[in-house]
Amino acid sequence: MIGFFEHQYLSYKKNHIKNLLALARVDGHMHAEEEKLLFKIARGYGMKDRQVQALIDSDEQYEMNIPDNYNDRMNLLHDLVLMIFADGVVDQHEVDFCTEAVKQFGMKSELLTFLLDLFESQTAPTPEEWEEIKTEAITRFKL
Repeated sequence: MIGFFEHQYLSYKKNHIKNLLALARVDGHMHAEEEKLLFKIARGYGMKDRQVQALIDSDEQYEMNIPDNYNDRMNLLHDLVLMIFADGVVDQHEVDFCTEAVKQFGMKSELLTFLLDLFESQTAPTPEEWEEIKTEAITRFKL
């Protein structure tokens, strides 16, 4: 039997992956590189491939699920930006999706522009660098 907190965390992980799926599908199809990244991120959360595949195979239309706190919102934004660059093509539909997500998060659109520039000019930040970026974003973008 799964406990309450385990259920909450599983729900959080599934919502995170559903958000990424919504982005991956916003341009009408999911590229193989986007799918690979999706599985990689899900494995990082301890999800099984079959759980991710079930979400991919579902006919459900996923919509943005807003995380509860700043840290989770920034981590989702990190993965959304990774997903934008996954197939090597920055599609305007994907950027628009993330722009809307940032608004729903209660954050400034300049943050997204900053992250897109940052991720485009280098490989994704290391976990340590990402923690520094999250701290800097609070001050720089008055979050």
